[in-house]
Amino acid sequence: MLSGRADSTDKVEALDAGADDYITKPFGVEELLARIRAAVRRNRDGRRPAPIRLGDLVVDLAAKRVTRRPRATGGGPPGEAQPDGIRLTPTEWHLLEVLLRNPGKLLSRNQPADRGVGAGYATPPATYACTWLSCAASLEPDPARPRWLITEPGMGYRYQPSPDHDA
Repeated sequence: MLSGRADSTDKVEALDAGADDYITKPFGVEELLARIRAAVRRNRDGRRPAPIRLGDLVVDLAAKRVTRRPRATGGGPPGEAQPDGIRLTPTEWHLLEVLLRNPGKLLSRNQPADRGVGAGYATPPATYACTWLSCAASLEPDPARPRWLITEPGMGYRYQPSPDHDA
């Protein structure tokens, strides 16, 4: 993450939200290149976050892709993801990714706006409410009775893994 905010609270929030690194402006090009080299070294072992299963959906955070697994009677081998994925807007993806990287943790209604790309680009909380409804409608089998993407009225949103359905 590259930011003009140098306060340690901002850094902690960004890193807790899923940022791998945090560099403040102004920055030296050599420092940025060294951090990129370090990130490449850390990821060389090929480890990727395990895909998250939500019923018949598979969310691959590394590939930024959501696919639907065929049902037992559907065409194709069991467990094989269908090539056509579920399309999410960048804002929907951002919200989903923050939630999935923080299972069980309440994300306040105002928090997503603070975790945008920086001052002047923050998304208003009302936009996140609409995004949340759209995202849940796309991913929940029955949006009226959500199983994983929970709205906490007046407080925010939560991804609640369910041990009998998630892998």
